[in-house]
Amino acid sequence: MQRRDFLKLSATVGASALLGSTLAGCTEPAEWQKMMNAPPATETATVCNICFWSCAARVHTQGSRLWKITGQPGDPHSDGRLCTRGTGGVGAYYDPNRLVKPLLRVTRNGQQRFEVASWDDALGVIAERLTKVAKNYGPDRLASLVHGPGAAHFVHLSRAFGSDSIAEPAFAQCRGPRDTGFFLTFGEGIASPEQTDMSNARCVVLIGTHLGENLHNSQVRTFADAIRNNATIITVDPRFSVAAGKAQHWLPIKPGTDIALLLAWINVILAEKLYDADYVARNTMGLPELAAYVAPFTPEWAYPATGLEPEAIRRTARLMAAAAPATVIHPGRHTVWWGDDTQRARAMAILAGLLGIWGSKGGYYLPETALLPDYPLPEYPVPKSSWRDVTLSKYPLAGAPVTNVIIDNALGKDAHYRALLIYDTNLPMTMPGIREKLQTASQSLDLIVAIDVQPSEVTGYADVVLPECSYLERYDGLRNDPEIEPCIALRSPALPPRGQSKPGWWIAKEIGSRLGLADYFPWTDYAEVVDWQLKQVGSSLAELKTTGIKFFPRTTPLYYEKGETIPFKTPSGKIELYSTILHDAGFDPLPRFTPPAVGKAGFFRLNYGRAPQHSFSRTQNNPVLFQLMPENLVWIHPSVARQFGIENASYVQLVNQDGVVSNKVRVRVTERTRPDSVWLVHGFGHTAEGLKLAFGRGADDSALMTNILFDPIMGGTGMRGNFVTFRKAVA
Repeated sequence: MQRRDFLKLSATVGASALLGSTLAGCTEPAEWQKMMNAPPATETATVCNICFWSCAARVHTQGSRLWKITGQPGDPHSDGRLCTRGTGGVGAYYDPNRLVKPLLRVTRNGQQRFEVASWDDALGVIAERLTKVAKNYGPDRLASLVHGPGAAHFVHLSRAFGSDSIAEPAFAQCRGPRDTGFFLTFGEGIASPEQTDMSNARCVVLIGTHLGENLHNSQVRTFADAIRNNATIITVDPRFSVAAGKAQHWLPIKPGTDIALLLAWINVILAEKLYDADYVARNTMGLPELAAYVAPFTPEWAYPATGLEPEAIRRTARLMAAAAPATVIHPGRHTVWWGDDTQRARAMAILAGLLGIWGSKGGYYLPETALLPDYPLPEYPVPKSSWRDVTLSKYPLAGAPVTNVIIDNALGKDAHYRALLIYDTNLPMTMPGIREKLQTASQSLDLIVAIDVQPSEVTGYADVVLPECSYLERYDGLRNDPEIEPCIALRSPALPPRGQSKPGWWIAKEIGSRLGLADYFPWTDYAEVVDWQLKQVGSSLAELKTTGIKFFPRTTPLYYEKGETIPFKTPSGKIELYSTILHDAGFDPLPRFTPPAVGKAGFFRLNYGRAPQHSFSRTQNNPVLFQLMPENLVWIHPSVARQFGIENASYVQLVNQDGVVSNKVRVRVTERTRPDSVWLVHGFGHTAEGLKLAFGRGADDSALMTNILFDPIMGGTGMRGNFVTFRKAVA
């Protein structure tokens, strides 16, 4: 028997820790009518947690019933209007398969299973094993893998314990290459939300950015502003996306050739002297090296690689230059594609630098946050070893811990890491190729803790599963994101926790107290922390409970002045078209195009993306959002469908280049995808049986990603190097 078998929350006793298999608790239609005719509902301020955009919202309740969730008027993230997912947050509370009791892995008669435990017993097991890890190896051997706003409580716990190995998978699986590429060029990364001034733009360039499908609320709204203002929209995408449907110029590029197009655009702008020569002379370095480097990369050179007509490349380059600096080169979000993604981001940043859009109206505005003081606490202990000691020898320019490196260093008896704390991140459906490594790590680690609202694939590896209550039932830290106008927003509990679930702040405090770290958690309720912070900036918890948000005056300019010499935070103090940091680290100082691999005959590149109904793999079991999109579809070009005899709306299984076979998935035959590629929405094909609605529905794209293209600069996991063919399936 293995030290840890993979356990499913289904037929085991652990199933009693779920709410149930029906929609018990949801309001019947007749009751909805009664609620609508009842006296005004109670409104409670919250911050949506269905996706990471964190829109401020109002929760409307009638007694103990959740009625609806609406946007907070005036909020810069939502402008008072939530997206599809946000209004579907009702389902997060009434999800029939929520975790509501702690679970412990036990062995009975030679068989492993989850059993319901008391909070005291579950927390006691965690404290006992972490104490042994600290004694035998050191507290720095704890690694925490976290995601979302609630992660701050467990970041605090980990650092108080003595570990800074705290990774957010989104760095290596989403935004890391983008942030690294822009940091190397401008001395700082792109903010979240992205500081794209699309409302004032005269040209918007989207390269594989699916605005309108990923539903980043304020981004979609300002993109709509650009369309209404007749801005030129240039969309580069192998698929005719929603954004492509709004564009005057759709460039259906061959997958994997973005750098070739970007180099050709730069070639045109330099060769035709379309850039602002005065701005570039004052604010950039490396122009001679860049000009010499891109001279051969003409649109004619790029044509065979990209499949884009040279005239289309020239025309779009001229359009974005003519509109500059009111041109947005959208940096994208999910940017781990080909393994050279930092260099792809560098090429985008270089283009932005030549057009002078950093800090310019209609380009990238300068975001600002409120000056919100930290709650006074003891200094954290200095870890015996840092994540940098583990990571930078492999990925020398990683600006944050890399999840893949942490997992690699949790394998075997001599592993560096001895315990994993996993919060609100479903690693098997987030990180390609991780399932086997997680299984291997689970045989040697001394402790694995999973903290989540619902069962998922990752809970099957845990020793202890702790049920967190949903965002509608808890306080978290104040939202203080960089924006045009500094603004903070409150998340407060609108409803009592369901079952025995607890807020994350309480879980972190209770674990910390059992580890002798009570001084780091001096509050009885996290509301005390929130109220203290608000009082330092002239407000209070009572005020924010009423208003939901609070604005502060800017203390810095929104844009740079025309003609201003800008102090960039790079080694040279200028925009580094030629990166001295990359050169000194042994990498290409200018982006290099490497042609992508080609699939075998009969295989097609696997592309993936988002849909407005769901957030990653987190919402497929939400009973409201499930009804809107119960399964994903695989988009197949008509010529390919004819070749394989596949009919529209039929089911197939996808088989990748290494023989991995997906669940059955319904086909959409459409000319909106290239003949060399297929496309499907990420996050489906769940194997966690505790998710009664989502289990087995659709194809899991992450399981088909067995060829991972690692970015050598910062460790990003390029996911687009995979190909699939088709096997007919029974409906």
